[in-house]
Amino acid sequence: MAKTRPKAWLMLALGLSAQTVGTVFVNTPAFLIPLLHQQDGVPLAQAGLLASAPTVGTALTLIAWGALADRYGERWVITAGLALTALAALGAVVVPGYVALGLFGLAGGMASASCNAASGRLVVGWFPRHQRGLAMGIRQMAVPLGTAIAALTVPTVADTSGIGPALMVPLVLTAAAAVSCGLWISDPPRAAVPADLAGRAANPYRASSFLWRIHAVSILLVVPQLTLTIFGLVWLIADVRLDSVLAGVIVGGAQLVGALGRIVVGVWSDRLGSRVRLLRWVAVAGLVTMPLITLADAMSLQAAAAVAFVLATVVSVADNGLAFTSVAEAAGPRWSGKALGTQNTGQFLAAAGVGPGVGALVGLLGYPLAFLIVAAAPLAAIPLVPGQDVHAEG
Repeated sequence: MAKTRPKAWLMLALGLSAQTVGTVFVNTPAFLIPLLHQQDGVPLAQAGLLASAPTVGTALTLIAWGALADRYGERWVITAGLALTALAALGAVVVPGYVALGLFGLAGGMASASCNAASGRLVVGWFPRHQRGLAMGIRQMAVPLGTAIAALTVPTVADTSGIGPALMVPLVLTAAAAVSCGLWISDPPRAAVPADLAGRAANPYRASSFLWRIHAVSILLVVPQLTLTIFGLVWLIADVRLDSVLAGVIVGGAQLVGALGRIVVGVWSDRLGSRVRLLRWVAVAGLVTMPLITLADAMSLQAAAAVAFVLATVVSVADNGLAFTSVAEAAGPRWSGKALGTQNTGQFLAAAGVGPGVGALVGLLGYPLAFLIVAAAPLAAIPLVPGQDVHAEG
């Protein structure tokens, strides 16, 4: 077995921090929904659309950032993206109004996309195969960890001081991360590209349907994840009737448990020797846990609803590390940036529709039935999971 270099752990920490603060920015508008909807009277579907603006921006540029990382390396792609994200956050703070919030959210999402594919490449490049599940599980903590930070800070600051001060949270974090990544990230060693692999034959998308199927599974499994991220807080407050502070703690706590769960799942996949087998189990668990929320809500059981929400949240974020590691390993070092960019693009395009789509479902049918309908996504994902893992050479 290849030995893990000590420097790899520093690169993992920097990649994790970059993705975490990018996630804080992307999720900040979602945690402004209670203020926008309940205090300012913004309709839920419109508030969901505003919350989806950074997601749309991210989806627009993921493949381009991945291609840049493939060609120029991870360090400057991540650093430049975080610096631009900080500038977008500054613009949202300085320029008032919902339109400006949406536009700067879109721009910041376009910039923060740099962290997604590039930090994944960074981790896979520095770690040997037998530890990639663990390493990518730690790196994939970034999404629930960033969401938890946003959940625990943004609503509280918004309630006490307003939208502008709440937007200072991602501004400070992204600016600090841009500096640290620019100073300390080192690109992983790259092997020379053999002449016979430099052309079209090296394209892993032509070799099999594996990558396409993983992309499709991830698109479906992101639906419950984003549903709970965007609407979990407002559901706990408006429908379950919990205090806003308690609801924020539950949402943040669920994300933190989900972050730890990603490490467990990553280590499990290393020991199991298969990413996709575990990915199928996660999809089945998603099919089971979403209806539990519906049942607890319909029976007006506050404690049960909170527990069901935590379980569903943990399950909904467990697939990402497995899918990302599978994509990077199947694509190989010459295609992993573009493949991870494609992976994220599909997820973020789906996520962009979750805000207004599920918001409209909630307005039409209520939260219990809307959450039950969302369970159809993991149901559709189960038969699409590939039967075995694929590993590219190089």
